[in-house]
Amino acid sequence: QVQLVESGGGLVQAGGSLRLSCTASGRTFSNFAMGWFRQAPGKEREFVATITWSTITPYYADSVKGRFTISRDNAKNTVYLQMNSLKPEDTAVYYCAARPNFLNMETMPTYWGQGTQVTVSS
Repeated sequence: QVQLVESGGGLVQAGGSLRLSCTASGRTFSNFAMGWFRQAPGKEREFVATITWSTITPYYADSVKGRFTISRDNAKNTVYLQMNSLKPEDTAVYYCAARPNFLNMETMPTYWGQGTQVTVSS
């Protein structure tokens, strides 16, 4: 059974930074794309960032480009999201996600974590 476990959320002031981590377990994750989504109160879940397995190429939503950095350690089955220059509108529950291949990762992840709360105060 695949499990994605996030950590690193919390409360931070606007302009601050947080680093989220997500560790996957339960199978071999070769060729899996991994990524992050978020859901703010009253809004739909949205794509934040994803990263490929082999080329480790990152892709970002326009709203976070230049502020967030996604990375991964394949040996540890772990993906990270470094969030800098945080804004109050970044407040949301952040979900780790994974998919056996990169195709459609931004819209149809296969596996989800339980989520971690990020709150940015103004």
